[in-house]
Amino acid sequence: MQPDTTLTLGDFTFALFEIPEQITFGGEQKLAVHELIGGKRVIDALGRADATLSWQGRFIGQNALDRARYLDGLRAAGKPLLLTWAAFSYQVLIRSFTVDYQRQYQMLYQIECEVLEDSTQAVTTIVEPGVDRLIAEDMTEAESLVNGMGDGPLSTLFGLFNQAIRTVSTVASAVSSGLNSVLQPLADLRLRLSILLTQVNAVVRNASTLGGLIPDSSVARRANRLLSQTNAMAQLPKLIQLDRVLGRISANLTATSSSARQLNVAGGNLYTLAAQEYGDATAWQTIAQANHLTDPMIHGVQTLTIPPMRTARSDA
Repeated sequence: MQPDTTLTLGDFTFALFEIPEQITFGGEQKLAVHELIGGKRVIDALGRADATLSWQGRFIGQNALDRARYLDGLRAAGKPLLLTWAAFSYQVLIRSFTVDYQRQYQMLYQIECEVLEDSTQAVTTIVEPGVDRLIAEDMTEAESLVNGMGDGPLSTLFGLFNQAIRTVSTVASAVSSGLNSVLQPLADLRLRLSILLTQVNAVVRNASTLGGLIPDSSVARRANRLLSQTNAMAQLPKLIQLDRVLGRISANLTATSSSARQLNVAGGNLYTLAAQEYGDATAWQTIAQANHLTDPMIHGVQTLTIPPMRTARSDA
């Protein structure tokens, strides 16, 4: 099986079971804490202190011992080595390398590397997804849930809602009339979902009878009731999750239809505009997406659509 991570140390590339399940990265910020009279504190940041990078794995195969001894030779040499995996890149020195010899072809190892320099490219901004992407992701999840329920009316209503969504090229820049044509089929869909939730909850509440163990009930009646209760219990989590997903979609659509506005601007840039509108300059792509722009610079006099900030996904 080919591993999904490439881990290298110097000219040594780890393979198969030699690759660990996890490597912890990070560290501390060295601080000088000054306690003042009255309980006040002054804290000076002295700089980063990267944690030791450590992991463990297993050498397996005919050349297991040779590979273990090669790494031990890198430890003994005491020279800086380039450690890389995924997006990470460090200059390190091997602090320790130990091997638990079990067989000629099988042994466990542990390694610790002290960081000389972190040359990993820093992440300075996080681009939040726009409202269109959030809705698209929720629509995909909702479609999967609906398909797994086998309720004809619910599937029909979802199909109508999905078709309405597709008529709006981009929610972020859609006018109110276009969004209103989407909100009604969504309301119909949520009404059907509410009916199903009521029905399923009623069946589940009767589960205390364990299929209707009433003295004058027939065996067939008890079996049918138990089956319906079992099916209802299996459907209930899906219905609840679908209600959450449709609630997020509704919140995004409603916020967009009620809050999007037009703004006349003359020159400038989207960074400044996003800072003024959202208090976050990194949210400029929300405005760019709503206006089909790729350049953050504003040229000449333009009328821009200013969408609301997007509603975050949450499973809570």
